[in-house]
Amino acid sequence: MSTLSVVIPAYNEEDGIAAIIERVLAVRARLAAVGMDLELIVVDDGSSDRTVEIVRRYDGVTLVCHERNAGYGAALKTGFASAHGEWLGFLDADGTYPPEHFPQLCQTALEQSGDLVIGSRRSGAQSEMPLLRRIGNLLWSNLVSLVGNHRVSDPASGMRVIRRTALPLLYPLPDGLNFTPVMSTRAIHEGLKMVEVPIPYHERMGRSKLNVVSDGTRFLQSIVWTALTYNPVRIFGGLGVLAVVAALLVGATMLLFGVRGGAQPWPAFRLYVILVLVVGGVNLFSVGTLFNYLVSLFHKRPVRQGLLGKPLFKTPVERNFIWMGLAAGALGGLFALAAIREGLTLPPSPAYPFYLLTSGMLLLTGLQLILSWILVLVLAELSEREVQVQDDMEGTVRQGEG
Repeated sequence: MSTLSVVIPAYNEEDGIAAIIERVLAVRARLAAVGMDLELIVVDDGSSDRTVEIVRRYDGVTLVCHERNAGYGAALKTGFASAHGEWLGFLDADGTYPPEHFPQLCQTALEQSGDLVIGSRRSGAQSEMPLLRRIGNLLWSNLVSLVGNHRVSDPASGMRVIRRTALPLLYPLPDGLNFTPVMSTRAIHEGLKMVEVPIPYHERMGRSKLNVVSDGTRFLQSIVWTALTYNPVRIFGGLGVLAVVAALLVGATMLLFGVRGGAQPWPAFRLYVILVLVVGGVNLFSVGTLFNYLVSLFHKRPVRQGLLGKPLFKTPVERNFIWMGLAAGALGGLFALAAIREGLTLPPSPAYPFYLLTSGMLLLTGLQLILSWILVLVLAELSEREVQVQDDMEGTVRQGEG
């Protein structure tokens, strides 16, 4: 029989800790029915109230104490380090999550060979989540799903079951309340099998420790930063594409005014905006692709291709940067010649600033693409070096044996 080690992080939870301990202990028989024994660990995170005193009243509960408050995530990691089970579970001490659903989460993990099973508060079960937090959760779920190309309905849920062998792939994890969204983001990018099970959610006992603004900002930063350490082009490339699309829209408005024969409002400024958006967009996209090669070197994995998590073309786009750069440079040269011709007239033609700015934009874009192509080739060779060394060594051995 496997063991589920349930960890409860507690910080000044004297009002609810007794109830949640009793509820967790009460599911022991139901866990046994799905082939799980129960180990319960409470990590007191430097409480100044009667939390520790209350926990000590219960037999069969392991109590681990922090001398000072280290944070929600730190308490969970301490609990995991103290646990002996093949499976690790956790939930809050405030009664918001239902421990009665642990048997269902464990059964799902066993039946579907899941590495991480999340109790989802947004999968149809009854939820008393406040409106503001519901909106925030919707934003986080869409963000995690977008950067990871995997749909997650509740990336910040505080009730989960984890296969112990998956823990090294999820670490390192933060010490704060952003522990769970980072775990969800990392699980997606590590290719772990993540399953969500609907659970009800109730309002906590006592005052919430979650600050919507500061913790929400930390959640956002953590999700984006974690995604950048796995697939940077998904974020940088997406921003770059949006910038180029915006430039095309601005250019379309200029073309529309030209076709209608009307006066162009702010023509020089519009050209400036187009230049900044195109050059900035190309830079963001190329930097994202270069980062992907650096990330692949670190993780020793194949380079992730495409904004959608898979290649859009047979040949990766960055391998064609050379042709795109040469084409942009050549076109920029033509516009430069046109600018010189228009500039020779006195006074200069109204088209002169247009040709000049367009030439500069194309030449800078071409240079960026060519330099990025060179760096991509270097990084690609470095990423394949170990494989090539192994092939050469094996080839030398075969020749010696022959």
